[in-house]
Amino acid sequence: MRTIYIVDDDESVRRALRLLTVACGFKTETFSSAEEFFGVVPNSSSGCLILDIYMPGLSGWDAQKRVQVESSRPVILMSADKDGDFKDRANRVGAFGYLQKPFHDQELIDLLGRVFLN
Repeated sequence: MRTIYIVDDDESVRRALRLLTVACGFKTETFSSAEEFFGVVPNSSSGCLILDIYMPGLSGWDAQKRVQVESSRPVILMSADKDGDFKDRANRVGAFGYLQKPFHDQELIDLLGRVFLN
């Protein structure tokens, strides 16, 4: 089964994304911080990480760097920040994609479809 890991400090975002991804047939696990994710999920576990950029503790940018070094897991970064450079920066740091919150469900579904085609 295709696995999605959602890391966001906002419980309502985690809940909404979990409902959407489960409805689309994904096995989904949620975490309130990057530290919690890294403490629970082994590097050898496959799946896609959906990661908020701004969180207390380890930021999404720093977590992306760690994932890049420790595993080959694809990462989708997301943020409510209106910084127009984030999409380009996400591409530069090796993220599979970037979503500007709020986003349409179909944007995430399409992006996940591309993740699991590769």
